[in-house]
Amino acid sequence: MQSLQLPAIGTVTRYTNFSGSADALFFAQIAQKAKPITIITANALDAQRLLEEIPYFAPQLKTYLLPDWETLPYDVFSPHHDLVSERLATLYQVMNSACDVLITPVTTALYRMLPREFLAAHTFFLKQGEKLDLSKLRSQLTFAGYTHVTQVFSPGEYSVRGGLIDLFPMGSSLPYRIDLLDNEIDTIRTFDVDTQRSIYPVKEIRLLPAREFPLDEAGRTFFRGKFREQFEGDPSKKQIYKDISKGLTPAGIEYYLPLFFEQTATLFDYLTKETLLCLHQDVHSVIDEFWRDTQSRYQLLRADIERPLLPPAELFLPSDSFFAQIKPYARIEVLSRETDAKQTKSFASEALSSIQINRHAENPLEKLAAFVAQFTHNGGRILLLAESIGRRELIAEYLNQYGLHPDNCQDYQEFIDSPQSFMLSVSSLHSGFVLSQQRLAFVTESELYATHIHGRRERESRKVTSTDNILRDLSEIKPGDPVVHEQHGIGRYLGLVSMDVGEGAPGELSEFLSLEYEGGDKLYVPVSQLHLIGRYSGAAPESAPLHKLGNSQWDKAKRKAMQQVRDTAAELLNLYAQRASREGHAFTIRQHDYDAFAEGFGFEETADQAAAIHSVIADLTSGKPMDRLICGDVGFGKTEVALRAAFVAVADGKQVAVLVPTTLLAEQHFQNFSDRFGLIADQWPVKIAELSRFRSAKEQTQAIAGLAKGEIDIIIGTHKLIQKDVHFKNLGLVIIDEEHRFGVRQKEQLKKLRAEVDILTLTATPIPRTLAMSLEGLRDFSIIATAPQRRLAIRTFVSSFSLGIIREACLRELKRGGQIYFLHNEVNTIQLMYEKLANLLPEARIRIAHGQMPERELEHVMRDFYQQRFNILLCTTIIETGIDVPSANTIIINNAHKFGLAQLHQLRGRVGRSHHQAYAYLLTPAEEALGSQAKKRLEAIQMMEELGAGFYLAMHDLEIRGAGAVLSESQSGEMQEVGFSLYSAMLDTAIQSLKQGKEPDMQHPLGVATEINLHVPALLPEDYCHDIHERLVLYKRMANCDNDEQLDDMQRELIDRFGLLPNPARALLDCHRLRITAKPLGITRIDASSDSIQIQFIANPPIDPIKIIQLIQSSREYSLAGQDRLKIQVQIVDVSKRVMRIKELIQKLGVNDRK
Repeated sequence: MQSLQLPAIGTVTRYTNFSGSADALFFAQIAQKAKPITIITANALDAQRLLEEIPYFAPQLKTYLLPDWETLPYDVFSPHHDLVSERLATLYQVMNSACDVLITPVTTALYRMLPREFLAAHTFFLKQGEKLDLSKLRSQLTFAGYTHVTQVFSPGEYSVRGGLIDLFPMGSSLPYRIDLLDNEIDTIRTFDVDTQRSIYPVKEIRLLPAREFPLDEAGRTFFRGKFREQFEGDPSKKQIYKDISKGLTPAGIEYYLPLFFEQTATLFDYLTKETLLCLHQDVHSVIDEFWRDTQSRYQLLRADIERPLLPPAELFLPSDSFFAQIKPYARIEVLSRETDAKQTKSFASEALSSIQINRHAENPLEKLAAFVAQFTHNGGRILLLAESIGRRELIAEYLNQYGLHPDNCQDYQEFIDSPQSFMLSVSSLHSGFVLSQQRLAFVTESELYATHIHGRRERESRKVTSTDNILRDLSEIKPGDPVVHEQHGIGRYLGLVSMDVGEGAPGELSEFLSLEYEGGDKLYVPVSQLHLIGRYSGAAPESAPLHKLGNSQWDKAKRKAMQQVRDTAAELLNLYAQRASREGHAFTIRQHDYDAFAEGFGFEETADQAAAIHSVIADLTSGKPMDRLICGDVGFGKTEVALRAAFVAVADGKQVAVLVPTTLLAEQHFQNFSDRFGLIADQWPVKIAELSRFRSAKEQTQAIAGLAKGEIDIIIGTHKLIQKDVHFKNLGLVIIDEEHRFGVRQKEQLKKLRAEVDILTLTATPIPRTLAMSLEGLRDFSIIATAPQRRLAIRTFVSSFSLGIIREACLRELKRGGQIYFLHNEVNTIQLMYEKLANLLPEARIRIAHGQMPERELEHVMRDFYQQRFNILLCTTIIETGIDVPSANTIIINNAHKFGLAQLHQLRGRVGRSHHQAYAYLLTPAEEALGSQAKKRLEAIQMMEELGAGFYLAMHDLEIRGAGAVLSESQSGEMQEVGFSLYSAMLDTAIQSLKQGKEPDMQHPLGVATEINLHVPALLPEDYCHDIHERLVLYKRMANCDNDEQLDDMQRELIDRFGLLPNPARALLDCHRLRITAKPLGITRIDASSDSIQIQFIANPPIDPIKIIQLIQSSREYSLAGQDRLKIQVQIVDVSKRVMRIKELIQKLGVNDRK
């Protein structure tokens, strides 16, 4: 190791000559000699990088990052929950000397923060076996700023259900579930937020406060007092003062932090005297820049009387006091290259010579091999670092092919101790370097692959999203929504009600869904029969056609729908059969080549994305033609799925056509495809062409000719591709991107291709009809609903047009160096808008883009925007499809009420392509001018801020507009009458029967619905599961179970989430078990009271009549009550025994069915 001299307290040592990631090694060595150290970096990216790299060189060091709030000074937004959580955890570690290396960006170090005493006083622990007073814990949590919710999702929330407490402490990566026995903590387990299922047990939990300021009574009183001292005028008129008095936390309250405390602290109050401070790169200029910005922002915003501001010096450290504060510490300054500063020491590290892999050369590893030979010849040693174990294996194979044989080593220490000259290991080092004195070289993938993108961090493999779960979540109904009851038709849902109907012990309640029908009639449906109820979608909820109870209108509607369903089903099966009988091309896939191509993808795949890629490749390699819809949100990596599919097709000698709706998207796909296929051009020279307005007529005719001759492998184009004059030599795969933008006619043309070639459709917001087709199983369907790592959902605001809002929105984005889309969808008034914006924002550079501009000019504008040559793009919806500009994170949409849901969602998805918080502003005229549908659309999009909302929005759209008939052009009235979900259920049943060669049953279009009455309450009691909404979802999920395994799984989940099952919940599960076993025998009703059991069958049930005769002859208990009822005269008081008895009977009747 180099002998590093540590500075004495109060002195400074300067080091230069750091190349690559040598600074991380330097800090690791310093920290091992002098713990603790604090590294203050000039920018946030370096801080993040050091946090990843230092642990590789010194895994035993406890390294933490103090992240920034990521908001502007005086912002009206509060920092993201996860950031506050990480900050508190880090400060707590530093305060308790449990942190060896603290890394923080300098701008974060300038903020004044919460005092140590506050953090210490509000942190407490819960241990297994301790006594716990629930009411005391509640007040302690509320006191620390935690919020009480019904289901815990993010840090700072808790929920209490009987003897179970769910808690998500700040600074923790997982929430905890505490199980109480009387008032003692019995177990503490972590659980998964998505499934709400437990994972593993732990012994104790540390609870940090939920915010960086106190919100208890004392804290609020103190705030009010200081507020009155600080600002003149009547405080009760100021919104912030009023909110805090009510105990709310207004957004942006963090910039009033000093008003909560007697004295704020600085970062240096948390550090001990012995701490060694390291300043990384040029900190001085960054501080000056920060102060200039803050001052100008203060001047700009201080005029607002509603929001009085604290002067900057009270919130941030001025630069002179920052440097005064660091004086007493021992300091090391790390400067990038040689500087004029005197007494600098050199850390002898050098850059690597060029060792890039050249895939076109005969021996791609020529440069690397030469470097290895020359460097090891004089006793040097080399460590090659891959980013993950998977990558390490691939690289080892690749090196072995060309005669390089590195040894594997586990970690840095093993490399130092080992005599081997060339070794391979796994680490997240960003770039390599050479230590000339020790003769060591570190090489990372960035040096080997020029196009390598760093950052394939393993993502937590979330469970793959299942389609039916999403459909189930959509069964969340609100009171007032129309629902469909299979036997009674469409009514309005009024809510869950409990009534005593005299079953079970006196005073025991049963729970019902209350529905209201035409004319005010009420129907109460027991919760054990929720399988009869579905959500009605097909028309707007207000105008749903309600039915009258007890007349034949509903049966007529059902029969009409059933006839139409029968025809549709036959048509579909025909199409199915055509496709199934046609042999598609079964593509062969060479794993090695495929892996080499997949490698060019710079990110870890999300679980859903991997599943989608897997299904697509399985479809391609099977002999059937593929027809798959990939529904993934904007920016969730659908293009990657398409690229992989295209590669498989091209590698097998077929042509690929990529169909896109707009010229700009064609251009972008052309770039993407060229880049990715360029990486493997030496092994697979692939010819890619583009048909769109950006290409000259000559280029287009050449491309069309090339297609017919088979010279072009991949063609990317707009609808020009499906014109009559385009012929393919051997087309194997069609990829349709942004499918919702194509009209019916174009789709009909595509359908002609359908039966023959493989088709892959990508969309973020499927149009209702495609979605309907996929849900009916006409097309295979993959959903990508997991967001890539560190994506924050887009904050969406709907407000009426105001210049103030526009200015504030643009400034927030410009301050963090970002760019803005301003969408104004009228070409004739766009120039006026431009003048307005130019006057409003003199500091911004603005350009215009719309579809009527000459192509070259449009292309220039877009390219300049991408290269950040100007910051505001004033444009029409031409940007709606697929342009990725990661630095553009704000979009302002003027006249948003004129757009459809899918379009708004697409437009909003243009931002938020990086890990910064993105903002979308939807500007509309005054409230009165909006129509009811427009209002609904804006509400839907504002509610669905979640990432992955595209699919849900399509479902909403299906409800706002109704689905069309599946195969024909007609919008079907029958579907309107019975609702989409019932219609598709009928269709499903009809297809099943036709497949088995039976005629669909017109009387029971959905098969048999069994009604079960055990004469005891069957429900989830109120004190077992509190939240009405949650109960409804669980009831519906049970009703959707169609085999015993699923019910067992539900039972495990209930016990895990809410504790042991009470009797009514047991009875509910039993009802569902009986329903599942009784259905195949044609049993429509089971009525089991304590003195007899009655079973009613449909006409002509599928059982052997002889069995029933044998039963009646075998014992006097059995008798026939009417032609379709079997009665068993037995007295069984215990419910579970009654259930056993019914199951035995069903078994006797069901053995060796009549064929």
